[in-house]
Amino acid sequence: MKKLILCFSAFLCVLAGHTQDYEFVKNAEIDSIIAEGKALYYLEMASWYGSDIFLERFPDKERGGYLSYTEGDESTFVYFTKGNKPRVTCTITFDHTFNTETAKVDGKERKFNKVEKELHAFRQKALAEVNTDTLFKIYNNTSLNLIPLIGEKVNKMYILTGPQEHGVMIFGNDYLLVYDKDHNLLSKKELHANIIVADFENEEGLKSYSGVHSHLPSTGDYITPTDICTLMLYEKFAEWESYIVMSEKYLSLWDCANDQLTVVTKESWDKVIEQKNQEKQD
Repeated sequence: MKKLILCFSAFLCVLAGHTQDYEFVKNAEIDSIIAEGKALYYLEMASWYGSDIFLERFPDKERGGYLSYTEGDESTFVYFTKGNKPRVTCTITFDHTFNTETAKVDGKERKFNKVEKELHAFRQKALAEVNTDTLFKIYNNTSLNLIPLIGEKVNKMYILTGPQEHGVMIFGNDYLLVYDKDHNLLSKKELHANIIVADFENEEGLKSYSGVHSHLPSTGDYITPTDICTLMLYEKFAEWESYIVMSEKYLSLWDCANDQLTVVTKESWDKVIEQKNQEKQD
C-alpha cells in the first residue's frame, strides 16, 4: 500500500480565483456517476449503522449476512441467517438523515420479500465470482464490500475496499461487475489500477484539508462512483474541504461540504496554472 498525507488547498485557491477561465463540463455520463456514487453511499451508510444497531440490540442472534437497499427516501438494512434457506432476523429502516435514534428496528424473524430475495441471489452470484477470480485482491487491514445497484436493464455490483483501521480512507482496489437480469455476468473490470490509503492526519497530528489522485485512461475521464461514495462516507470524519481527481483530459473537483461535483477540462486547468506561474515570475 502507498500511504499519502495529502494537503492540496492551494488547488482550491487557484480554482476559486479563475472560474471565468475554465471550460466547465456537464453531460449525462457525469450525471450518472454522481447518481451512482450517492446511491452507493446511501447503501453503505445503511450497512454501517444497521450493523452497529444489530450487534448492539441483538447480540445473541445467529450471525449470517446482511443486505441494504433503498426505496424512496428510506434505506433498509436486513440481517439474515446462514444456509440454503436464509431468513431475515432483523430489519432496520433509516430516513435520509441516518439518525440511529429514530431508526425503525424490527427483530421479528420472517422470509425474504421479493426485493431481498433478488438481492440475496445477486450477491451470492457476485460473491462466488470474487472468491474464485484472482482479479480481486484483499490487502492487510482491509475488507471488500459488495454493493449492489439494481437497474432496469442490467444489475451492477460495485466492490469497494474498506479500511479496518481508524483515520484513513481508501481509494482504488475497487471493481465493477455487470450482470443481466438473470444474473449472468456480462463484464467485470478493475476500476483503479492501484490502491491509495489517504491519512486523515499524520503522526504529528497535522490534518490535511484536501487530497488528490490521478486516473489512468483505463479508469476513465472522470471521478468514479466509488470515489464519490468513499468521499461521502469519510469526508466529515476527515474534515476535508474538497478532493481532486485528475485524468488525462479532465479535472474533477468534489466539494466535500456540499457534496457537489465540478468538472473542468485539463487544458483550461493547465492554462490557469501556467498563468499563475507567470504572475509569480513577474
